[in-house]
Amino acid sequence: MNFYKFTTALIFISILFGQILLAQDVCKDRKIPQLTDIYKQTKINFVHTSAPEKKYIVESMSGGVLLIDYDRDGWQDIYFTNAPTVEMALKKERSKSLLYRNNGDGTFADVTDKAGVGFPGYAMGGAVGDFNNDNLPDIYVTCLGGNVLYQNNGDGTFADVTKKAGVADGRWSVGAAFGDYDADGFLDLIVINYVDFKFNDLPTFGSMPTCKFRGVDVQCGPRGLKGAGDSLFKNNGDGTFTDVSKQTGMDDKDGYYGMQPLWSDFSNTGRLDAYVANDSTPNFFYRNDGKGKFLEEGLITGTAVSGDGSEQGSMGVAVGDYLHTGNFSIYTTNFVDEYNTLYRNNGKYDFADVSFAAKVAQVTRPYVGWGTGFFDLDNDTWLDLFVVNGHVYPQMDQISSGLGYKQGKLLFINNGDGTFCDATKQGGAVLSELRVSRGAAFGDLDNDGQIDVVVEDLDSQPMVLKNEGDKSNHWITLELAAKQGNPLAIGARIKVTTGKVMQTEEIRSGGSYLSQNDLRVHFGLGKATKVDSIEIRWNSGKIETLKDIPADKFYAVLEGEGIVPFEKIRTKKK
Repeated sequence: MNFYKFTTALIFISILFGQILLAQDVCKDRKIPQLTDIYKQTKINFVHTSAPEKKYIVESMSGGVLLIDYDRDGWQDIYFTNAPTVEMALKKERSKSLLYRNNGDGTFADVTDKAGVGFPGYAMGGAVGDFNNDNLPDIYVTCLGGNVLYQNNGDGTFADVTKKAGVADGRWSVGAAFGDYDADGFLDLIVINYVDFKFNDLPTFGSMPTCKFRGVDVQCGPRGLKGAGDSLFKNNGDGTFTDVSKQTGMDDKDGYYGMQPLWSDFSNTGRLDAYVANDSTPNFFYRNDGKGKFLEEGLITGTAVSGDGSEQGSMGVAVGDYLHTGNFSIYTTNFVDEYNTLYRNNGKYDFADVSFAAKVAQVTRPYVGWGTGFFDLDNDTWLDLFVVNGHVYPQMDQISSGLGYKQGKLLFINNGDGTFCDATKQGGAVLSELRVSRGAAFGDLDNDGQIDVVVEDLDSQPMVLKNEGDKSNHWITLELAAKQGNPLAIGARIKVTTGKVMQTEEIRSGGSYLSQNDLRVHFGLGKATKVDSIEIRWNSGKIETLKDIPADKFYAVLEGEGIVPFEKIRTKKK
């Protein structure tokens, strides 16, 4: 056998062996809840503006979707971000982002014009938070060329207060998240920027080695383009913010290609740390020193690169306690030929890349991953994983090898032993439908105790994935309201115990890819018909414990008063 034939045989054997391994990872003898696309029934009518050839990188990166109960009626509303093509932008033409109000009957109504949130600019995505502590959720929209802060007026309308607040940034912002890093009671804002992209200096399609992929001419970037740096805005408590990026050490002076941030208390210190997924550059792990500064410890914590030391093209990020240890692990979605990375949190700022051991790595290699989330699909107490995919180059369809431009989604079910099984083909035919997906937001749209998923796609309408659930399992959902600090309780930590099972969650702003999840916290309870205890660590530092709470209900919890009527926590503060 000559060398060529021997090598070919080895490759064939490796592929076959890989396929066998992948087949073993498929969920067996498991009842998998079905996800069905109910978009047509919702009366939503939205299509993201499309540039068919995607000649410029900015045309591939939009598509964040936000869940927000903007009118405080207990039903999750949806905000779809939109962006024009470069050609449109040069002509000063705009694309309209849309806000849909949840009617509570499975349908949604377009309230964009009344709300005044249709034209924030060249919109990417955003985050939700109550920046002025009036108990109303506000919207921050990230854009190319200047972001927008929409203040919720409480009457169905929003006001653009960006200029007064001082949070426009002005660069190409992508991901953002609110979090009270200094524990002063007001939500601060981290804004992540991508590359230094200017309409008067457009990179030429296919012009450089970094503008080619597998020999085919494609859009330029991010490699070969200058990074843009990041921002941290400190909330002054009077409706304005101060840029403290440099003094806190979060300005990204080297210009990494930032994508999505998340605030989380990763070591249970009572202080919020920040994690930033960076594209084609090491990810950032900002440890909060409790003195107003952050120490970038991505490499030290083991979360900057993959386990083999490789930089990855990280786009989306999710955080969750998938092991019931009380520690929040990190999952990032990455570019084709890489693998999505699961960083297990071992405690004390020590993480390990367990992607292959957890069986969530190999199957992701052919995909370009974006929005993602930990959520309990079947309410069995164990957090599952969901990923949406889609390439950045339409020219992929010219290449015979690998997946094309449009791609399916991935669903991983938690086995409860540190591993996951691939339930993509069992979770509903809609998961294999080929799309160019970007943002994904997780929340209970119909208030039935099952977490649904809203996916925003490029080149087509969105998907509204209803979770049929496992009705034999129980659940509980909590809507928290703080008396001290930010009223929406963003950053609060909740521990739920049923028998020997302990689950931990936080309330977070931003996440996935340029998106916002339901701010209510949901816990699957398995066969338990009640919760033995709910322990809440409020942002004030106070610990509150609730005992013997019946399952299968939504509860309003007011700091210091326990369970209260929902009306008591949804009133606008003056």
